[in-house]
Amino acid sequence: MPSFFARRALLPGGWTAGVRITADAAGTITAVQAGAEPGGADLLRGVVLPGIPNLHSHAFQRAMAGSTERRGPEGHDSFWTWRETMYRFARLLSPEDAEAIAALLYAELLEWGFTGVCEFHYLHHQPEGVPYDDPAEMALRHLAAARAAGIGITLLPSLYRHGGIFGKDPAPGQQRFLNDLDSFARIVERCRTEVADDPQAAIGLAPHSLRAVTPAMLAAVAAMDGPIHIHAAEQQREVEECLAAVHARPVEWLLDNAPVDARWCVIHATHMDAQEVEDLAASGAVAGLCPTTEASLGDGVFSLPAYLAHGGRLGIGTDSHVGTSPRDELRQLETSQRLVLRQRAVATTEARPHPGRLLLEATLAGGAQASGRPLGAIAPGRRCDLVELDPDHPSLVGRQDDTLLDAWVFSGQGNPVRTVVCGGKRVVEAGQHLARLEIGEAFGQVMRRLLG
Repeated sequence: MPSFFARRALLPGGWTAGVRITADAAGTITAVQAGAEPGGADLLRGVVLPGIPNLHSHAFQRAMAGSTERRGPEGHDSFWTWRETMYRFARLLSPEDAEAIAALLYAELLEWGFTGVCEFHYLHHQPEGVPYDDPAEMALRHLAAARAAGIGITLLPSLYRHGGIFGKDPAPGQQRFLNDLDSFARIVERCRTEVADDPQAAIGLAPHSLRAVTPAMLAAVAAMDGPIHIHAAEQQREVEECLAAVHARPVEWLLDNAPVDARWCVIHATHMDAQEVEDLAASGAVAGLCPTTEASLGDGVFSLPAYLAHGGRLGIGTDSHVGTSPRDELRQLETSQRLVLRQRAVATTEARPHPGRLLLEATLAGGAQASGRPLGAIAPGRRCDLVELDPDHPSLVGRQDDTLLDAWVFSGQGNPVRTVVCGGKRVVEAGQHLARLEIGEAFGQVMRRLLG
């Protein structure tokens, strides 16, 4: 059985020295001993954190990152003009392309300390909207990519049927995304069968947004098994459209008309009023925050202090993958608040004065909840997902414990992650994914063809 020894680790009870972690053959932790000796365990000499869940990914968009920044001819660039570019790019991808892109992304996520990813998957069909012979072809390509990279995955097939609130016709660029309830259910069940005996994988459900599904469709999805993820209130225009259609704001409508509880993850939730913030926090749902993407797309800034004050649960994702690091998501989340509020150390309390620790632990708990997998802690029954930080890295040297976490989040641009274990197996050593060369070559071939 695999076992690991951490000189110092962050356990549920706090920082602990001399931690021996034992897992079973399936990669689940069976025992954690504090104050232990290494014995014959695999030695992790640095500072060990639980693996971090990434609760929101559109993997194919990793291939777009950096190519959508040029000013458009009208000079009024926004999320909505970016979306048209995304539609055009999505038409180019074959299943083989999607798998190669996802594998590279997942290797990068592991190198930065993400050990699980929630893949919000809506690129289902051929470019003109015709299903593949296996309607779950594209979804299963992402599962194959996750297995190749060694990352845990919660596959979230997305139901996408309409182009606006509620029931408007789809836009021309959305053909690859579209399903009715029956075809969506077939994709879900096909994926569920594929992961049935895989401890590294789970299946959830993703009604894309109030723009893309009707209330009846949302109710049907809510009756299925698994975590539920939905985009809501990412853009102010979406709020305005929802108010015009149903006289309610998106998060308000969801909370009033859907069984939103701890099974749900509301992605972005950027534009909420004070009552929505309080009510979402009270629901037990997770707010799925993607700060680098929200900044890249000009979405806005989440109401973090009020949400935390009401006991709200949150996690982080990399969404469009302009960033692939949990450190960068946490940094952007805190520093965006500083810009808006013109104050520092926003994500803190008197009892918890270090923003790095508070945000990391919130992310671990919320990400595990949204993933529907036993993640987020070094404890028996959880997945053996471990991230070793190099305490001699220039960003961390001389720091300890909570001060080290602050330095990890807020200092420098280098990557202090040295080793990553996922499901009891080493997947990153000396800061590099073990299959980086092969995965990188396949990705490079796809990119040269797409951009050539």
